[in-house]
Amino acid sequence: MAIRRVVLAKPRGFCAGVVRAIEIVERALALFPPPIYVFHEIVHNRHIVERLRRRGVIFVDRIADVPEGATCIFSAHGVSPQVRAEAAQRRLRVIDATCPLVMKVHLEAVRFAREGYSIVLIGHPGHEEVEGTMGEAPMHLVSSIADVERLHVERPDRIVYLTQTTLSVDDTAHVVEALRRRFPRLESPPKEDICYATQNRQNAVKALAREVDLILVIGSRNSSNSQRLREVAQAAGVPAYVINDETEIEPAWLEGVTSVGVTAGASAPEELVARVIAYFRALGAESVEEMPAEDEGVQFALPPEVARSEASSPLLGAREFA
Repeated sequence: MAIRRVVLAKPRGFCAGVVRAIEIVERALALFPPPIYVFHEIVHNRHIVERLRRRGVIFVDRIADVPEGATCIFSAHGVSPQVRAEAAQRRLRVIDATCPLVMKVHLEAVRFAREGYSIVLIGHPGHEEVEGTMGEAPMHLVSSIADVERLHVERPDRIVYLTQTTLSVDDTAHVVEALRRRFPRLESPPKEDICYATQNRQNAVKALAREVDLILVIGSRNSSNSQRLREVAQAAGVPAYVINDETEIEPAWLEGVTSVGVTAGASAPEELVARVIAYFRALGAESVEEMPAEDEGVQFALPPEVARSEASSPLLGAREFA
């Protein structure tokens, strides 16, 4: 192995929705009596989930597993109205950490259903975000051009598509093209559903692929946006792997490689990037460079249920949270 150069993608790592979701859990731990429950993983990152679990957070996959009257946080991926109704029946103190960009897709689904559209959702079956969105209204799920070819809708003359927020921009474009061929009256959402952070990180990987022999994506394997970064790199002709951290780097990947690109999915903390850099420095990497890019500068407000409780809590005062 003769790794001489490490190039860091920018932007990479946490997006505004992930920052907001983690901060919501941090504040809930300070504001409300334990234990704090979270419905599904708050974000798809093993390190974040384990860190919060050590602090007493309990992650559940069923609302029925949350004791009546307890505090329950909905994850950044969003939930269906059915989940909200079940939480209300159990009289849970609900804090909604759904990413505002995911909530935008939910609201679009409700509006288009009310206006009599056939709705097609482009997304991955079984993903929490998709399950939450599909609970809002009747819709058809497609994830490939083959799915489009088999698709039959009630109103081909009044049809709209929505998308999961963490998809590959390029792959989604191909599916939309296939939908337009089959349904010429297809309408688009008022504003692109794939989130700014997903687009920016994929664009950075495309630029990174022109500079390096191998790309490592730091992120959990159940992270949709991390897997899409891997696919974008591979589509650009560069071998790429998703890793939780430096311990998962396989020496065989580095054979014949002199330059490595490193990026991180939207749920991966920067501390993991630092650990990967240290790994390559120990192998003799001579330089670590960061691609030039402007900061995204996006922030989302905390949900009112946290802000109201914080304002009335004598425990917090002016305490700041990282």
